[in-house]
Amino acid sequence: MILANLTWPEVAKLKRDVVVVYPIGALEQHSRHLPFFTDSILCGAIADRVEAALPKDVLLLPVQWLGASTHHLGMAGTLSAENETYIKLVAEPMRCLLQHGFKRQLVLNGHGGNKDGFHLALRQLIMEFPDAQLFGANYWDTAAEEIAKIVEGPMKGIGHACEAETALMLTVRPDLVRRHAIHNDLSATRQPKALSGVYVVPVMKAQTEHGGIGYAELATEEKGKLLLDAIVVRVVEVIRAIGKKQN
Repeated sequence: MILANLTWPEVAKLKRDVVVVYPIGALEQHSRHLPFFTDSILCGAIADRVEAALPKDVLLLPVQWLGASTHHLGMAGTLSAENETYIKLVAEPMRCLLQHGFKRQLVLNGHGGNKDGFHLALRQLIMEFPDAQLFGANYWDTAAEEIAKIVEGPMKGIGHACEAETALMLTVRPDLVRRHAIHNDLSATRQPKALSGVYVVPVMKAQTEHGGIGYAELATEEKGKLLLDAIVVRVVEVIRAIGKKQN
């Protein structure tokens, strides 16, 4: 079920054990070959397919497209919320539905910079609604093993405008991919071994050549289809597990 397409009497009649799925993305630079809306497009595409697979078990919210993207502001056109604002952007729609009795909710994240903010939002909400069942997941983490088997480059997860993201966009919105501008961007992957396990604050313009991280040149539409299918299968499994979970 897609919340935006329903009326309030239809929502009022819904069983409160459906899983609310809240996809969150960003509008930020994605190197020279992918559009600003990449994270929101991909997360939205995954969420749409999940809802289509579980139409009676999911209440799908619109994609929250404004993300925590301050580390991309060096590239013109990036939009970002400040930290406190971002936490509210995540928490307030969820709070509304919690007040309406929908206690099972999943934040499906499509942008790495959102991670800290949505974790904090969920921690705040659980203090207000201790009986709720609140979950959050980066879509790439749910399918980490599957993604690692499909991509060919040394980077086996999701970087930024990387092999996996570029392949997914070639599948979901090939019309928005600037194929002539696809280049590997490896500067940010070359950290000194001594800094292994250390959080290095990202500044994308300073730490990358083109604004990406990874092996975009290895991307193909065929890989994108495999990645999309694998991710959707895993997120469906997650939602089914949430639906069965008891307090």
